[in-house]
Amino acid sequence: MSSFRPAPAWLADAVFYQIYPQSFADSNGDGIGDFDGIRERLDHLAWLGVNTVWLNPCFASPFGDAGYDVSDYLNVAPRYGSNDDLAELVDRARGHGIRVLLDLVAGHTSDRHAWFTASADDPGDHRYIWAAEGAPDGFVPSPGSRPGSYLPNFFAFQPALNFGYARMDPAEPWRQPVDAAGPRANREALRTIMDHWLGLGLSGFRVDMAASLVKDDPDKRETSAIWTELRHWLDRTHPDAVILSEWGEPEVSVPAGFHTDFFLQFGGPTDGLALRSLWSNGSGTVNLDWDPLDCFFDPSGKGSPRPFVEAWRQASTALGDSGFISLPTANHDFSRLNCGPRSAEQLPVAFVFQLTWPTLPAIYYGDEIGMRYIPDLPDTEGSVLGPAYNRAGSRTPMQWDDGPNAGFSTSAHPYLPVDPDPGRPTVAAQRADGTSLLHLVRRLIALRAATPELGPDGSVEVVHAGYPFVHVRGGRYLVVVNPRQEQTSCPLGDFRTGRALEASGVATDGGTLTAEAFGYGIFELDR
Repeated sequence: MSSFRPAPAWLADAVFYQIYPQSFADSNGDGIGDFDGIRERLDHLAWLGVNTVWLNPCFASPFGDAGYDVSDYLNVAPRYGSNDDLAELVDRARGHGIRVLLDLVAGHTSDRHAWFTASADDPGDHRYIWAAEGAPDGFVPSPGSRPGSYLPNFFAFQPALNFGYARMDPAEPWRQPVDAAGPRANREALRTIMDHWLGLGLSGFRVDMAASLVKDDPDKRETSAIWTELRHWLDRTHPDAVILSEWGEPEVSVPAGFHTDFFLQFGGPTDGLALRSLWSNGSGTVNLDWDPLDCFFDPSGKGSPRPFVEAWRQASTALGDSGFISLPTANHDFSRLNCGPRSAEQLPVAFVFQLTWPTLPAIYYGDEIGMRYIPDLPDTEGSVLGPAYNRAGSRTPMQWDDGPNAGFSTSAHPYLPVDPDPGRPTVAAQRADGTSLLHLVRRLIALRAATPELGPDGSVEVVHAGYPFVHVRGGRYLVVVNPRQEQTSCPLGDFRTGRALEASGVATDGGTLTAEAFGYGIFELDR
């Protein structure tokens, strides 16, 4: 493992909060969320207790893929405001004790980026991957005077930046080595982009599809080398900044240089099994190539925590103290917790697990009040990825109150439709109800902050790997979660529970622990 500077001290205490900016808060009534809207809602985030915000891409873009098709990395999209507005948001957030991270799209640009329009007319430009003649499988015909075709990432309008190929093939002469001029220029561009935004006060980046840079790189060795190089640069020039990866394989990405990687719905040899085995209940965003499984947080009680625990144990053993793993409630590409058959009453037990497991928690905006995944929405800015995979359902407007558009916007045409359910949860209603999910999440975040044993560095001992799932943190705190809709019990062995720090429907009788349906508890131990 390369010798990196230790992660900034603040990262170990991070509670991430992901904001999809076009859906969070609209300050000017145009139907699209913006920086000023986020700034006006910082009090909510500070009250909740989150301390690190990650914004989905907010750079200039045609928005064919919701901003992941970047046309200018050094300027923000006007629909969100100006660069100065972003700087003001970052400054105000810092005043609330909140750091802000941007989303860096490293592997491709929009076909409207100046780099690409120049490359499409210049056969000597190798910032992108061009086949000089014809259109090999997967390539897109050139839109300019340059003959041949280019390789895209995901959508035809997203030409892949050329970071080289790990393996050469005489039959594919467009393959260039990673140290060719085009790949070197792109690596330098990443440093320029990162340096620009870090200089304006941002605290780091979540890197989109971080494993995808070098092509035909089966062991990710060459892609890892790029991030190792960038991490050493970051350690020298911005030692308090962090990079988080959308990779989904922490045992590879963190040794490569990332401070943190997320468990994702994809990634690694199991294609994201760890996260899906917790939350994915076959509704919402579903890749038809996924093997069917019963997730653990499902009322049927047919799932198991073992796939997650085993993946976490393997990754955390590989990482040691070199970095962190983050566990999200959801993300902009994956179903919300409140999805399909999973109801609001099942969400507290999920948050108790997420906020007490030794990972860095990432809360997707709106999950703290139990916002629903909304099915059957129209394809919006590239949201549909397959017949059962519409990401729009996880991107609907934040529900602030009972006003028009749930307080998100005064526009008659918001970015996406608001949840039509008249009983939809809102921040205002849950703030007023001390028994709400929002208050529970706030208390759990505060408990985590006040109790180092519940953080990422505290030890974990699994006492019962089934229903209920029982584990001990730091040798001092017993955590019980029962996602099942039926009462369930297990032996406690020599453990004896003391004061309940947070509990609902959990009791002990001698050496037996009983958890009611969807029961949970965090207890001090008497030993």
